[in-house]
Amino acid sequence: MVFRKLMAAFGAGVEVDTVLAGSGVRPGETLRGVVNFRGGGADYKVEGIYLDLTAVVEVERGDEEYKTTYGFLRQQVAGTFQLSAGAQHSQPFEIVIPWETPISAIGGHPLHGMRLGVQTELALAGAMDKGDLDPLFVNPLPAQEHVIAALDRLGFGFKKADLERGTLRGSTMPFFQEIEYYAGGEWRRHFNELELTFIAGPRQMDVILEADKRGGFLTSSHDAYNRFTVRYDDPSGADQALRNALEQMARRRGWL
Repeated sequence: MVFRKLMAAFGAGVEVDTVLAGSGVRPGETLRGVVNFRGGGADYKVEGIYLDLTAVVEVERGDEEYKTTYGFLRQQVAGTFQLSAGAQHSQPFEIVIPWETPISAIGGHPLHGMRLGVQTELALAGAMDKGDLDPLFVNPLPAQEHVIAALDRLGFGFKKADLERGTLRGSTMPFFQEIEYYAGGEWRRHFNELELTFIAGPRQMDVILEADKRGGFLTSSHDAYNRFTVRYDDPSGADQALRNALEQMARRRGWL
C-alpha cells in the first residue's frame, strides 16, 4: 500500500491509501474498492470519509482557455469512527458510475487527452482535507464500442479527446466529451475532421456528430451537425444510422 499523508495543516499526520478493484469500469456499473487509513501520533475522531469522482475539463472564457477539475459525483462511504494513534482502518466502498460518465480508456489503453479520477476526502477536526487524484479508467459501453469500431471501419482516425464545459440537451453533466477524429477513406473528400459525443442512459444513448469541411471548428458556417439514438438491445442498427448521419451532414452542406 502507498499511503499519502493528509491533514498536515492540523498536525494530525493521518495517512490514506485508496485502492480501486479491477483495472476499469463501465458507465452504469459499480466501482468497488477500499480506503485504508493509518492514524498519526494521537487519537482522532474521523467525522466521515467521502469520495469524489472528478474530471479535468477545458474551459473557454472569452479569449482565455484553461483546464480545471470538476467533481461530478460525491458519495459518503463512512460515517464517524475513532482512529487511534498509529492504528489502521479499512473501509470498503461501492459507487455506481453515472451513465453519462465520459470514456477514459479504450481496449485497455488510456484515452489520450482524458483524465478522470477518484479523490478521497477526510473529515477531521471540523475540516476537510483531500488526497491526491487516483486515476479512474472508464471503458466504453458495448454500444459505444460498436460506434467507435464503425468509425474505424469507415476510415476515421483518432486525433484526441477532451472534456468541454457546458450542458447538452438531454444531459445532466456540467461538461461533455468530444472524441475527435481525422476523416479517412471515402469521407476525406467531404470532411477533414469529425467530433463524436455520447449522451448515455440506462437503455439507450444519443450519438452526436459534428464535422468540419476545412479542418477547423472556428467557423460555424462550415460545420455540419447530426444526432441519432442507439438502443442497447440493438446496437447493430448504429452502423446504418452512422452512415446515414454522415451522408446527411455532407449533403446538407453541399459536400456530397
